[in-house]
Order: sequence, then structure tokens, then C-alpha cells
Amino acid sequence: MSNLSYFDAESEILYKQVPRSKDCKVKISFNLDFDIGQSYVTSKIEDREGNIRKLNIQPGIRGIMLQSDLIRLRPGDEYPTHVFVQTILKDSRILVRKLPMTGLSDWLLIFEEDLFLLAVKEQYEELEILG
Repeated sequence: MSNLSYFDAESEILYKQVPRSKDCKVKISFNLDFDIGQSYVTSKIEDREGNIRKLNIQPGIRGIMLQSDLIRLRPGDEYPTHVFVQTILKDSRILVRKLPMTGLSDWLLIFEEDLFLLAVKEQYEELEILG
């Protein structure tokens, strides 16, 4: 019996599909401090070397555009076709989304309605991306 609580049925189904970290080509985890715009939220994120990067979350057709210098692929590896984005909300519920990778960008761009709305309401402070 699981004591885990999920944001919705989709999160519960997807949580069981999230790959283990050691099996992932993409592994990103960071703390967030949101700036709220009119139709998007942004956050500065710091990588392992102390470089400041930018994250943008907005509603729209689900997808993610990764920032290539945040990911270290082994020679011969290709970017995954999708990644899992997960967070634990302030009320301890787990939110998981499976987003198609739509390309690379100068920013880390996430297009997903629930992640956007919950960020506006400041309901989470960390995000993990695995794929």
C-alpha cells in the first residue's frame, strides 16, 4: 500500500514510469524562485559550475525545449524523445508530466498548463527533469 499522494490520476500513472536516475540521459534538478509575468513564469537556476541559467514555464501545447549546455550526453547518445518533469507540491502531493522534447533553446522552456498555474500560485519550489 502506497502512502504517496498525487496531484491527479495522470501523475499517479506517470510516477510509475519515471526512469531511475542511473538510466537517464537527461538528469536535471534545481530549486526555483519564480518571477511571474503576464502569461509565463521565469526562474533563474544555477548549474553545478555556478552559472546562472533561465527557466521559462508557460501554458500551451505540451513540450519542453532543453538548454543544450545543461545536458551532458555521451558520444553517440541522442537526446530523448520525451522527458519526465516532476515536483512535490507544498501540500506533499506529487505532480508528474511526460513532455515531448521539441528541440533546444537558449533557455530551458517548459510548456505545460498545470506546472504554469501551480508556479503562479507558488505551490512548488523544486523541479526534476529525467529522461
